[in-house]
Amino acid sequence: MPHEARITRFAPSPTGLLHLGHAFSALIAAGRGDTFLLRLEDIDTARCKPAFEGSIYDDLRWLGLTWPSPVWRQSDRLYHYTSALARLSAMGLTYPCRCSRADIRAALSAPQEGAPIGPDGPLYPGTCRNRTMADAQPTDAIRLDIARASALTGPVTFTDTGPGYSQRVHQMTPSDMAHSIGDIVLARRDIGTSYHIAVVVDDAAQGITEVTRGADLFAATFIHVLLQRLLALPTPAYHHHRLIRDDEGKRLAKRDAARAIRSYRDAGATPSDIRDLLNLPSAP
Repeated sequence: MPHEARITRFAPSPTGLLHLGHAFSALIAAGRGDTFLLRLEDIDTARCKPAFEGSIYDDLRWLGLTWPSPVWRQSDRLYHYTSALARLSAMGLTYPCRCSRADIRAALSAPQEGAPIGPDGPLYPGTCRNRTMADAQPTDAIRLDIARASALTGPVTFTDTGPGYSQRVHQMTPSDMAHSIGDIVLARRDIGTSYHIAVVVDDAAQGITEVTRGADLFAATFIHVLLQRLLALPTPAYHHHRLIRDDEGKRLAKRDAARAIRSYRDAGATPSDIRDLLNLPSAP
Protein backbone atom coordinates (compact mmCIF):
# COMPACT_ATOMS: atom_id res chain seq x y z
CA MET A 1 0.00 0.00 0.00
CA PRO A 2 1.57 3.36 -1.00
CA HIS A 3 2.71 5.67 1.79
CA GLU A 4 0.55 8.77 2.16
CA ALA A 5 2.74 11.87 2.20
CA ARG A 6 2.72 13.62 5.56
CA ILE A 7 2.75 17.40 5.33
CA THR A 8 3.48 19.44 8.45
CA ARG A 9 4.14 23.12 9.00
CA PHE A 10 5.55 25.71 11.36
CA ALA A 11 3.67 29.02 11.25
CA PRO A 12 5.25 31.74 13.43
CA SER A 13 4.29 35.41 13.57
CA PRO A 14 7.17 37.81 12.80
CA THR A 15 6.45 39.95 15.84
CA GLY A 16 9.62 39.12 17.77
CA LEU A 17 12.63 36.82 17.95
CA LEU A 18 12.09 33.07 18.01
CA HIS A 19 12.67 31.46 21.40
CA LEU A 20 13.25 27.91 22.65
CA GLY A 21 9.53 27.13 22.50
CA HIS A 22 9.45 28.02 18.80
CA ALA A 23 12.52 25.89 18.14
CA PHE A 24 10.88 22.95 19.89
CA SER A 25 7.67 23.26 17.85
CA ALA A 26 9.52 23.68 14.55
CA LEU A 27 11.83 20.73 15.17
CA ILE A 28 8.94 18.50 16.25
CA ALA A 29 6.91 19.44 13.16
CA ALA A 30 9.85 18.95 10.79
CA GLY A 31 10.56 15.54 12.28
CA ARG A 32 6.99 14.33 11.81
CA GLY A 33 6.51 15.25 8.15
CA ASP A 34 7.74 14.07 4.78
CA THR A 35 7.29 17.69 3.69
CA PHE A 36 7.83 20.53 6.15
CA LEU A 37 6.39 23.94 5.28
CA LEU A 38 7.14 27.35 6.74
CA ARG A 39 4.28 29.87 6.78
CA LEU A 40 4.27 33.41 8.18
CA GLU A 41 1.22 34.48 10.17
CA ASP A 42 1.60 38.20 9.54
CA ILE A 43 -1.97 39.50 9.43
CA ASP A 44 -1.22 41.78 12.40
CA THR A 45 0.75 44.16 10.21
CA ALA A 46 1.15 46.76 12.97
CA ARG A 47 3.31 44.34 15.01
CA CYS A 48 5.01 42.31 12.26
CA LYS A 49 8.46 43.57 11.22
CA PRO A 50 10.74 42.61 8.29
CA ALA A 51 13.69 42.28 10.68
CA PHE A 52 11.85 39.61 12.67
CA GLU A 53 10.94 37.79 9.46
CA GLY A 54 14.60 37.73 8.49
CA SER A 55 15.60 36.39 11.89
CA ILE A 56 13.04 33.57 11.57
CA TYR A 57 14.70 32.38 8.37
CA ASP A 58 18.19 32.70 9.87
CA ASP A 59 17.39 30.89 13.10
CA LEU A 60 15.52 28.03 11.44
CA ARG A 61 18.28 27.46 8.87
CA TRP A 62 20.82 27.53 11.69
CA LEU A 63 18.83 24.78 13.40
CA GLY A 64 19.21 22.73 10.22
CA LEU A 65 15.67 23.09 8.87
CA THR A 66 14.76 23.50 5.21
CA TRP A 67 11.46 24.18 3.47
CA PRO A 68 10.08 24.75 -0.03
CA SER A 69 9.80 28.22 -1.53
CA PRO A 70 7.96 30.48 -1.76
CA VAL A 71 6.97 30.90 1.87
CA TRP A 72 3.27 31.74 2.24
CA ARG A 73 2.39 34.98 4.02
CA GLN A 74 -1.09 35.48 5.39
CA SER A 75 -0.94 39.14 4.38
CA ASP A 76 -0.94 37.96 0.75
CA ARG A 77 -4.06 35.85 1.23
CA LEU A 78 -6.61 38.20 2.76
CA TYR A 79 -9.03 37.65 -0.13
CA HIS A 80 -9.30 33.96 0.75
CA TYR A 81 -10.10 34.77 4.39
CA THR A 82 -12.74 37.36 3.54
CA SER A 83 -14.31 34.85 1.12
CA ALA A 84 -14.54 32.25 3.90
CA LEU A 85 -16.05 34.86 6.23
CA ALA A 86 -18.61 35.82 3.56
CA ARG A 87 -19.60 32.17 3.23
CA LEU A 88 -20.22 31.89 6.96
CA SER A 89 -22.19 35.15 6.91
CA ALA A 90 -24.33 33.87 4.04
CA MET A 91 -25.19 30.89 6.26
CA GLY A 92 -26.54 33.29 8.90
CA LEU A 93 -23.81 32.40 11.40
CA THR A 94 -22.15 35.77 12.00
CA TYR A 95 -23.03 39.12 13.49
CA PRO A 96 -21.30 42.49 13.93
CA CYS A 97 -20.05 43.47 17.37
CA ARG A 98 -19.28 47.00 18.50
CA CYS A 99 -18.23 46.06 22.05
CA SER A 100 -14.84 47.14 23.30
CA ARG A 101 -12.82 45.11 25.79
CA ALA A 102 -13.99 47.51 28.49
CA ASP A 103 -17.62 46.91 27.49
CA ILE A 104 -17.14 43.15 27.76
CA ARG A 105 -15.42 43.43 31.14
CA ALA A 106 -18.28 45.59 32.41
CA ALA A 107 -20.93 43.14 31.18
CA LEU A 108 -19.10 40.19 32.72
CA SER A 109 -18.82 41.95 36.08
CA ALA A 110 -22.55 41.45 36.64
CA PRO A 111 -23.07 38.66 39.20
CA GLN A 112 -25.58 36.83 37.02
CA GLU A 113 -23.11 36.62 34.14
CA GLY A 114 -19.93 35.35 35.77
CA ALA A 115 -16.73 35.32 33.72
CA PRO A 116 -15.99 31.89 32.22
CA ILE A 117 -12.75 31.75 30.26
CA GLY A 118 -12.50 30.34 26.74
CA PRO A 119 -9.63 29.96 24.22
CA ASP A 120 -9.76 33.68 23.41
CA GLY A 121 -10.21 34.90 26.98
CA PRO A 122 -13.46 35.74 28.84
CA LEU A 123 -16.49 34.36 26.99
CA TYR A 124 -18.40 37.05 25.16
CA PRO A 125 -21.75 37.69 26.91
CA GLY A 126 -23.73 38.06 23.66
CA THR A 127 -24.44 41.78 23.89
CA CYS A 128 -24.60 42.28 20.09
CA ARG A 129 -25.98 38.87 19.15
CA ASN A 130 -29.31 40.30 17.99
CA ARG A 131 -27.61 42.53 15.38
CA THR A 132 -27.58 41.46 11.73
CA MET A 133 -24.81 41.75 9.15
CA ALA A 134 -26.91 44.37 7.35
CA ASP A 135 -26.22 46.60 10.37
CA ALA A 136 -22.43 46.08 10.21
CA GLN A 137 -20.21 49.16 10.42
CA PRO A 138 -16.52 49.47 9.43
CA THR A 139 -15.58 49.78 13.10
CA ASP A 140 -17.30 46.50 14.07
CA ALA A 141 -15.70 43.17 14.74
CA ILE A 142 -17.45 40.10 13.30
CA ARG A 143 -18.35 37.25 15.64
CA LEU A 144 -19.47 33.67 15.07
CA ASP A 145 -22.77 32.66 16.65
CA ILE A 146 -21.34 29.51 18.19
CA ALA A 147 -24.70 28.03 19.20
CA ARG A 148 -26.10 28.28 15.67
CA ALA A 149 -22.88 27.06 14.11
CA SER A 150 -22.44 24.02 16.33
CA ALA A 151 -26.14 23.14 15.97
CA LEU A 152 -25.46 22.75 12.24
CA THR A 153 -22.41 20.53 12.63
CA GLY A 154 -23.25 18.50 15.71
CA PRO A 155 -20.43 17.27 17.97
CA VAL A 156 -16.93 18.39 16.95
CA THR A 157 -14.30 15.64 16.96
CA PHE A 158 -10.59 15.47 16.22
CA THR A 159 -7.72 13.02 16.62
CA ASP A 160 -4.65 14.01 18.64
CA THR A 161 -1.34 12.20 18.27
CA GLY A 162 0.50 14.22 20.90
CA PRO A 163 1.98 12.78 24.09
CA GLY A 164 0.36 13.31 27.46
CA TYR A 165 -3.23 12.67 26.38
CA SER A 166 -5.04 9.66 27.82
CA GLN A 167 -7.25 9.47 24.74
CA ARG A 168 -6.62 10.05 21.05
CA VAL A 169 -10.08 11.16 19.95
CA HIS A 170 -11.52 14.31 21.52
CA GLN A 171 -15.08 15.54 21.21
CA MET A 172 -17.13 18.56 22.25
CA THR A 173 -20.92 18.74 22.01
CA PRO A 174 -22.83 21.83 20.80
CA SER A 175 -23.76 22.59 24.40
CA ASP A 176 -20.12 22.33 25.45
CA MET A 177 -19.11 24.62 22.59
CA ALA A 178 -21.57 27.30 23.71
CA HIS A 179 -20.48 27.14 27.34
CA SER A 180 -16.72 26.63 26.87
CA ILE A 181 -15.87 28.43 23.61
CA GLY A 182 -18.42 31.22 23.16
CA ASP A 183 -18.95 33.61 20.24
CA ILE A 184 -15.38 34.01 19.04
CA VAL A 185 -14.18 36.86 16.81
CA LEU A 186 -13.78 35.86 13.16
CA ALA A 187 -12.70 39.29 11.94
CA ARG A 188 -11.00 41.92 14.07
CA ARG A 189 -12.01 45.48 13.36
CA ASP A 190 -8.39 46.50 12.71
CA ILE A 191 -7.30 43.70 10.34
CA GLY A 192 -10.55 42.33 8.87
CA THR A 193 -9.83 38.70 9.68
CA SER A 194 -8.54 36.55 12.54
CA TYR A 195 -6.11 33.78 13.37
CA HIS A 196 -8.97 31.24 13.47
CA ILE A 197 -10.15 31.89 9.92
CA ALA A 198 -6.66 32.25 8.44
CA VAL A 199 -5.17 29.11 9.95
CA VAL A 200 -8.10 26.93 8.87
CA VAL A 201 -8.13 28.23 5.30
CA ASP A 202 -4.36 27.97 4.89
CA ASP A 203 -3.99 24.50 6.42
CA ALA A 204 -6.56 23.21 3.93
CA ALA A 205 -5.03 25.06 0.97
CA GLN A 206 -1.57 23.69 1.73
CA GLY A 207 -2.79 20.15 2.30
CA ILE A 208 -1.51 19.95 5.87
CA THR A 209 -2.04 16.40 7.17
CA GLU A 210 -0.98 17.05 10.77
CA VAL A 211 -0.97 20.33 12.68
CA THR A 212 1.87 20.38 15.22
CA ARG A 213 1.62 23.03 17.93
CA GLY A 214 1.72 23.66 21.67
CA ALA A 215 -0.77 22.32 24.19
CA ASP A 216 -1.89 25.92 24.88
CA LEU A 217 -3.83 25.77 21.59
CA PHE A 218 -5.64 22.54 22.39
CA ALA A 219 -8.98 24.22 23.15
CA ALA A 220 -8.75 26.37 20.01
CA THR A 221 -8.65 23.18 17.95
CA PHE A 222 -12.37 22.69 18.59
CA ILE A 223 -12.96 26.10 16.96
CA HIS A 224 -10.85 25.15 13.98
CA VAL A 225 -12.53 21.80 13.44
CA LEU A 226 -15.93 23.51 13.69
CA LEU A 227 -14.89 26.00 11.00
CA GLN A 228 -13.53 23.19 8.83
CA ARG A 229 -16.86 21.43 8.94
CA LEU A 230 -18.83 24.60 8.21
CA LEU A 231 -16.57 25.44 5.26
CA ALA A 232 -16.42 21.84 3.96
CA LEU A 233 -12.65 21.66 4.49
CA PRO A 234 -10.67 18.55 5.50
CA THR A 235 -9.71 18.05 9.12
CA PRO A 236 -6.06 17.09 9.64
CA ALA A 237 -4.72 15.17 12.61
CA TYR A 238 -3.40 17.30 15.48
CA HIS A 239 -0.26 16.87 17.53
CA HIS A 240 -0.27 19.05 20.65
CA HIS A 241 3.11 18.95 22.33
CA ARG A 242 4.32 20.06 25.75
CA LEU A 243 5.19 23.69 26.36
CA ILE A 244 8.69 24.93 27.02
CA ARG A 245 8.74 26.96 30.21
CA ASP A 246 11.17 29.20 32.06
CA ASP A 247 12.77 28.45 35.43
CA GLU A 248 9.63 29.69 37.21
CA GLY A 249 7.33 27.45 35.17
CA LYS A 250 5.93 30.22 32.99
CA ARG A 251 5.35 29.63 29.29
CA LEU A 252 8.00 31.37 27.19
CA ALA A 253 6.99 34.54 25.35
CA LYS A 254 8.77 36.61 22.71
CA ARG A 255 9.55 39.26 25.30
CA ASP A 256 11.78 36.71 27.09
CA ALA A 257 14.90 37.72 25.18
CA ALA A 258 17.17 35.56 27.33
CA ARG A 259 15.56 32.46 25.78
CA ALA A 260 15.73 33.76 22.21
CA ILE A 261 17.52 31.49 19.74
CA ARG A 262 19.59 34.49 18.69
CA SER A 263 20.85 34.88 22.27
CA TYR A 264 22.01 31.26 22.40
CA ARG A 265 23.71 31.64 19.01
CA ASP A 266 25.51 34.79 20.11
CA ALA A 267 26.70 32.97 23.24
CA GLY A 268 28.33 30.26 21.10
CA ALA A 269 25.70 27.51 21.36
CA THR A 270 25.37 24.94 18.58
CA PRO A 271 22.18 23.44 17.12
CA SER A 272 23.02 20.26 19.04
CA ASP A 273 23.10 22.28 22.26
CA ILE A 274 19.58 23.53 21.54
CA ARG A 275 18.36 19.99 20.95
CA ASP A 276 19.95 18.92 24.24
CA LEU A 277 18.24 21.79 26.09
CA LEU A 278 14.92 20.65 24.62
CA ASN A 279 15.54 16.95 25.30
CA LEU A 280 15.30 16.16 21.60
CA PRO A 281 17.40 13.54 19.80
CA SER A 282 20.32 14.67 17.69
CA ALA A 283 19.66 15.52 14.07
CA PRO A 284 19.98 12.53 11.71
